[in-house]
Amino acid sequence: MAEPVALPEAIAWVGGPLADLEGDAVGEVQSVYIDSTSHDPSWLVAKLAGAGRRGRGARIVAVPVDVCAGAAGAGVWAAVDGERLRGAPVVDPTRPLLREHELTICAHFGIDEEVGRAAVVAALADGAITSIPPRS
Repeated sequence: MAEPVALPEAIAWVGGPLADLEGDAVGEVQSVYIDSTSHDPSWLVAKLAGAGRRGRGARIVAVPVDVCAGAAGAGVWAAVDGERLRGAPVVDPTRPLLREHELTICAHFGIDEEVGRAAVVAALADGAITSIPPRS
């Protein structure tokens, strides 16, 4: 099993390219969400390239940090196919994630409520803030 991603490592990925399972560039890492209690990284926030000029049509989505690997300056690879990334629920990286939204994102990525991040979030009360943008 891979080591968990540490917050400094995840933050170092910000600004780097994001590649999908096949290694195709799909966007850029824009930020990181952290667990509201432990402050461990929970999601990467990625701006996925749109079909239009200058990023028009781009989507901002959360990608499970646990399925990502990379290095500062070299980019991030996500063990997720491009279609699933492009279909992910949109997030507003300036606002915290609530339990219900995070469970929707987990379900999209096939993370069952009995394991991993989904299990942590599912154990919390409805409306609970589960992930937050890190403070600058």
